[in-house]
Amino acid sequence: MTITATAPRAAAYRGRLRWWTELPLIAVIYALYSGARLLVRGDVNDAVEHGADILHFEQLTHLDPERWFNQLFTHHAFLGVPADFAYASLHYVVTPSVLVWLWLRRPTHYRNARTWLMVSTLIGLVGFTVVPTAPPRLLPGAHGFMDTMAQYGSYGWWGTDASAPRGMGHLTNEYAAMPSLHVGWSLWCGIMLFRYGRNWFVRALGVIYPLMTAFVVMGTANHYLMDAAAGVATMGVGFLLAKPALRVVDGLQARVRRRLGTEPVHEAVVAVSVAPGASAAPADKQQAAAPGGAKVPAPRTVSVPPGAPDDPGRDPGAAGGSGAGRGERSRMS
Repeated sequence: MTITATAPRAAAYRGRLRWWTELPLIAVIYALYSGARLLVRGDVNDAVEHGADILHFEQLTHLDPERWFNQLFTHHAFLGVPADFAYASLHYVVTPSVLVWLWLRRPTHYRNARTWLMVSTLIGLVGFTVVPTAPPRLLPGAHGFMDTMAQYGSYGWWGTDASAPRGMGHLTNEYAAMPSLHVGWSLWCGIMLFRYGRNWFVRALGVIYPLMTAFVVMGTANHYLMDAAAGVATMGVGFLLAKPALRVVDGLQARVRRRLGTEPVHEAVVAVSVAPGASAAPADKQQAAAPGGAKVPAPRTVSVPPGAPDDPGRDPGAAGGSGAGRGERSRMS
């Protein structure tokens, strides 16, 4: 017979996470994201040429829906204004909110998810550096795109420089269109909501949000369809690299702890074999002494050979004499 006690994994894992280390880490990655967009401006002529090349390729393959969406948002303010608000805000609100939600409700999955997002963001920064790309709204007028952020600027806080607040356009890089991290981050949020949400509404949001973001970035003339596809590919590569990155980080941390002599005592899972006729102490009273006087949590698994008492804490001779209890159980079986 096997007796298994399941520990509260979520509570135990949350104890390993510290907000005072997580917040600075996330802040550093976000600062790199914002700083790289600002510093890596590239040559304007090269950026415009790259944008025109992407649009030309899409036209050759008949995969250029951004012009149709842009005309739709330009001609209908009831679509264009909400799209501009979504582009200017959701990217910076929904992603941190999902991170906090994972921290509070899914702590066992938080670290992998956070690492996936961060690795993908760093890959996106490489794309901004290597391939500076002008969005459709910054192509010459002959291409026919309208900047809806400028058209509906009187409705919101943004100016004519992408989604930057008025007067702060010089603090953003307008030639960081490839890949679209708006689409990449929204895909990450959608997967988290769909996978870990417990009701249909949250899961539906996980499907709707990335699709809506893709339509918005194309309709506002801030990204091409190829930018959106590159954002999805970036998240795919980040997903593949997240676990190896965590293994490297964990290995480095363990090495540093060993050198400093501060390596923690890990929880042990102990298998206890109980011989026939012997009694096993209750699981909550079984503790083993670890080096240095620390105590290891109680064993989680107790293996009892056939023929031993069903109740590990019960004396075999109890319940009516030395053999009566065992004989009665034998007849019942």
